[in-house]
Amino acid sequence: MQTLLILGAGMSASSLIRYVLGRAEKYDWEIRIVDQQKELIERKTNGHPRAVALTFDALNPAERLPEIKRSDLVISMLPPRFHPDVARECIAHGKHLITPSYISSEMAELDDEAKKAGVLIMNEIGVDPGIDHMSAMAIIHKLKNEGAEITAFKSFCGGLLAPESDDNPWNYKFTWNPRNVLLAGQGGASCFIDHNEYKYIPYHRLFSRLIHVNVDGFGDFEGYANRDSLAYRKTYGIESVPTIFRGTLRRPDFSTAWNVFIELGMTDDSYKMERSEELTPRNFINAFLPYVPNMPVEEKFKLFLGKSRLHLFERFDWLGLFDGEKVFGLPDASPAQLLQQLLETKWVLNPTDKDMLVMVHEFEYIKNGKTHQILSSMVNIGEDQTYTAMSNTVGLPVGIAAKLILLGKIDLRGVTLPIQPEVYTPILEELSELGIQFTEKEQLLS
Repeated sequence: MQTLLILGAGMSASSLIRYVLGRAEKYDWEIRIVDQQKELIERKTNGHPRAVALTFDALNPAERLPEIKRSDLVISMLPPRFHPDVARECIAHGKHLITPSYISSEMAELDDEAKKAGVLIMNEIGVDPGIDHMSAMAIIHKLKNEGAEITAFKSFCGGLLAPESDDNPWNYKFTWNPRNVLLAGQGGASCFIDHNEYKYIPYHRLFSRLIHVNVDGFGDFEGYANRDSLAYRKTYGIESVPTIFRGTLRRPDFSTAWNVFIELGMTDDSYKMERSEELTPRNFINAFLPYVPNMPVEEKFKLFLGKSRLHLFERFDWLGLFDGEKVFGLPDASPAQLLQQLLETKWVLNPTDKDMLVMVHEFEYIKNGKTHQILSSMVNIGEDQTYTAMSNTVGLPVGIAAKLILLGKIDLRGVTLPIQPEVYTPILEELSELGIQFTEKEQLLS
């Protein structure tokens, strides 16, 4: 019997747990799952005989280490900052590790140690990062093998609402960590390359520099730049590509409206507001507007919007921003914390709502003197609020990778990500069988 240890049973682990338990009898696995909420594990394992619920603190090395020692493979669904510590323990005891998170500089430094120990540390194998890497590399390798020259690569991903659940003027609800949504884009300029020109978009301009994207059957979206696109030229082996851009998708006008919060300063998390616990939403937004005698807050806000954005007023009114009741009760809160609390009461999924994950790749390439374009898109709609599209697209690649490692079908060692054919080919094939599949359209441009 092989033992699989899963650290963390939160939202993104639901589909992972279902996948590995569904194959545990066939492959003779014991699945040991750690979370501080025992009822959460029990709800997701539903009495499965191959599941063991463990309720110690997975962030505590002294409690975690005995379980790592007895395992054959560890999957860390913990917050990313804890992955390097788990990786060091896995390396020290010769255990393979999977995480869905980006490879941090601290994690990258463990590469030589992992190789010497004969240990595989597979990272970035969720959805974004993860499925984006694998689906892009499948096309890149195919084009290179055909002798094509890739001249542009743009990639977009967004966690959104399924059309049947899209019932508010923002066309958005939280389907993932709300704080990450609030702070998206902060911490440095997003950078990419466009026709061999380096481009940088600072935070205060990020949501006003948008790219239009259309997905057949699902309509229009807008993409804003996502972090550092430049690093992916080396990762994907396309160092000389003239254009590369990675972006996050939202429905039209969402970013324009969100930019209003940024311009006002309501997404700032760097300071605390005075007597924040006594604020009403009306006081909150008025704190960022000028004093104008005898002018209602609504009118001051409309002046701030200006004629070009006045059509967005309904979105802010719907959020309850002009209500006069105390709803916060948060002492020493930053503007971002207050905004998050307000949004969490409005952008909440209803019991029957479903989420949607959209991913789009756009390639341009030259072959035999002619310019071609490939549009590759994937849309996945969640089953319910446990097996969401986000949970499926994060958890299933992790689960499939775990199966391949336990079966000895991946020979890689060291700190890596899933950009090798031996990894992405079987994972993409099985994902397609499970309903996570890409549709490709190719056309001749010139």
